[in-house]
Amino acid sequence: MPSRTARTLVAGVDSSTQSCKVVIRDAATGERVRSGRSSHPDGTEVDPEHWWTALQAAIVDAGGLDDVAAVAVGGQQHGMVALDAQGEVIRPALLWNDTRSARAAADLVDELGAQAWADATGSVPVASYTVTKLRWLAEHEPANAARVAAVALPHDWLTWRLAGHGPGGDLDALRTDRSDASGTGYWDPSTGDYRRDLLVRALGHDALLPAVCAPNAVAAQGDARRWGHLAIGPGAGDNAGAALGLAMSAGDVAVSIGTSGVVSAVSTVPARDASGLVSGFADATGAFLPLACTLNGARVGESMARVLGVTLPQLSDLALQAPSGCDGLVLVPYLEGERTPNLPEASGSLHGLRLDTTSPAHFARAAVEGLLCGLADGLDALVATGVEIKRILLIGGGARAEALRQLAPGILGAAVDVPAPGEYVADGAARQAAWVLTGTDTPPEWDEPGTEHYALDPSAQTSGQAVRARYAAARQHLLNRP
Repeated sequence: MPSRTARTLVAGVDSSTQSCKVVIRDAATGERVRSGRSSHPDGTEVDPEHWWTALQAAIVDAGGLDDVAAVAVGGQQHGMVALDAQGEVIRPALLWNDTRSARAAADLVDELGAQAWADATGSVPVASYTVTKLRWLAEHEPANAARVAAVALPHDWLTWRLAGHGPGGDLDALRTDRSDASGTGYWDPSTGDYRRDLLVRALGHDALLPAVCAPNAVAAQGDARRWGHLAIGPGAGDNAGAALGLAMSAGDVAVSIGTSGVVSAVSTVPARDASGLVSGFADATGAFLPLACTLNGARVGESMARVLGVTLPQLSDLALQAPSGCDGLVLVPYLEGERTPNLPEASGSLHGLRLDTTSPAHFARAAVEGLLCGLADGLDALVATGVEIKRILLIGGGARAEALRQLAPGILGAAVDVPAPGEYVADGAARQAAWVLTGTDTPPEWDEPGTEHYALDPSAQTSGQAVRARYAAARQHLLNRP
């Protein structure tokens, strides 16, 4: 059992697609005290009870919460948790990467028009968003849709459970924050109001939605029977949580390579991109977090490593042995469909395959370059909406690969900083937990993680532009398909 001290401790949770992580930090300094984790089951639909089981296990692994003053939950966005009038989960939650609602997304956009959606919510619906999953539910499982009394997101539901609620619990006690609400497709980041007309359009009837809390508000009190006196913060969506954990400010851009690939920027003004490439989300501080998301992140490298029969470090080493541009070999890595551009039914494709490009090194580098080109497309989309870029941070599990770090400046067209490895989402949630204890206007200032700088070499920029041009030509084959 870890030693207990008199200092004030806070906990941050990252309930991601693949696992649940808990970090315990000193509220004043941000010093990491201990941590724990537990795995989630695979799949694009999951019984939320697995998240609750994993959270409890991760808390135990982290030494418990008996000496913790506050907690906040960061979590995967968009997942549809449908609850009946008794607070029972009606069906397994559809996760952000479940693309079965692609047709529903297209229908919703056709009904109102892309510009109308961008004006109403800051974003144009794609299959990831909760609103499209509700439409899918109404069309394919009408009996389940009719039972929906409340709709929560994964982090909302876990916050509710931490507060002692559950089956038979008080649905009016559901709470969320701006960042996660902004990813539903029925909340306006500019006004801070739900668009219930859009909810009804998707689901077919109105339903209770979590109250949206201010970033520094105490959203609930923890279940006293289990946690004692424990303040619960409003939490955050995972990307907003990471931005808070990294202390990002206006002009900072995070390029995150996890299960998905995400390019997000802190901005003082909301985005309303009718092209649908940029989602106009909110952040966890009261500002905005326009972002572009690709469905294909670190799994691109994992898949190629599996094909080649090598480890991820070996894949990185192989990639650095091949020439820039792979002698014309291009991988368009839409292995799980794609969101940027919006091609949910697409598959991956390999171009320029010849006898001299069939080496393991060529395949490895094509995977790295293809992944980075997809993220560069997202960065271009942010710039096109007027986002100012002062600094690029390369984060996520995929950012640990040396090949990604070395190739990123040339393909992204800018120098990159790679923060020391950390649980940025959980750290951001912990920072928010410390914030709700103080109730101040701004989050507490903690020491920022050290960074490794990768400069942009002019020759790398030239070769990177050539790589992107070949990638764009290969991608166009997909865009031209009927």
